[in-house]
Amino acid sequence: KQTVLQIRINLCCMQIMLYIIIILLLLYVLLILYYWKSWVSIPGFKPQTANHKPQTKITVIIPARNEEEHIASCLDSICSQSYPKKMFEVLVVDDHSNDSTAAIVNSYADKNVKLISLKDFIPAGEINSYKKKAIEIAITQSSGELIVTTDADCFAKENWLQTIAAFYEEYDPAFIAAPVAIDCSNKFIELFQALDFMTLQGITGASVYKKIHSMCNGANLAYTKKAFQEVGGFTGIDNIASGDDMLLMHKIYKLHPDKVMFVKSREAIVQTAPVNSVRDFLNQRIRWASKADKYDDKRIFAVLLLVYLVNVLLLTLPFAAIFIKAAFSISVYPFTIVFTILELWAFLLIIKTIAELIFLMPVSKFFGKRSMLWLFPLMQPFHILYTVIAGCLGKFGSYNWKERKVK
Repeated sequence: KQTVLQIRINLCCMQIMLYIIIILLLLYVLLILYYWKSWVSIPGFKPQTANHKPQTKITVIIPARNEEEHIASCLDSICSQSYPKKMFEVLVVDDHSNDSTAAIVNSYADKNVKLISLKDFIPAGEINSYKKKAIEIAITQSSGELIVTTDADCFAKENWLQTIAAFYEEYDPAFIAAPVAIDCSNKFIELFQALDFMTLQGITGASVYKKIHSMCNGANLAYTKKAFQEVGGFTGIDNIASGDDMLLMHKIYKLHPDKVMFVKSREAIVQTAPVNSVRDFLNQRIRWASKADKYDDKRIFAVLLLVYLVNVLLLTLPFAAIFIKAAFSISVYPFTIVFTILELWAFLLIIKTIAELIFLMPVSKFFGKRSMLWLFPLMQPFHILYTVIAGCLGKFGSYNWKERKVK
């Protein structure tokens, strides 16, 4: 009798857990659909170039470490900007590179590109966040009122700075989050990154526009020097290896909540290079996940927790089906649905995929990647797996980035 009773208790607990799983997925789907509605409501920005006289002096800051493969392409795209040359400067901060990065940057000295060597200010091994220190030092030497940051493995369209400046002059924001896309080939790992990153960018635009939470990417940001100084720069977050983008964004948001904006313009898109291996991809995502519990913005922590729990549950359900063969029922008046765990898992996975595809349709159109969407359902299992792994190791593990091990 005790055995039968225990079995009934276990089945009852399992049934309750299944209800919880369904509720969590329902919340997730509602969140994704809210992001979809928010994205499509963002007005596209088209700068009025006719008779427009730029008024904003811009400083472009590029932290670089061992980027000899990409830095020339990055600088070529910036030096070819349609924005008046006298209205912007480029500061490249060499972060203790041991390749020819510095020499390549110096070859652009006649194009208003200045090299700053981080080793002149801080020895290697002294701090935990070299990128923040690089940006901070560059800002002290900048002459622009608007700081624009990008990465050394990125390149931009010729109207990139013109679009950002026009947006700034029209709306007077303190902080601008701008779109980023993965410049991918037909390799699986690169296509996977492009789709995953495009999803994050869609959420970025939606969340910034609706002020749901703070989200951005350091490959394409702009903020006023005044706002950076008002919040004390990276003070208080300078001990965290990552977060030169989102953590700074939230500091500025707390001071100027109505002046943090997203520029939805194809001309403002920056293309960034994908990583070349699964290992590098995981290291990158673990680095991003490592700052999850460092957010002062608790709104995004709640979102990240929901996303993580949904993916953990979708990962574990198929394994639970191996050991639990019982059938379960869910009553939704006037219907009663009987199913196995594996059937429920398949149904929930389909619902999740459909909701995400609905969201990605307008986002992929903006980024010109709609033809890639047929791959999205095929990549769902890999996305779920990496989300769980990166989230766990981001909290409890360490990662290697730019030939440095970070805890």
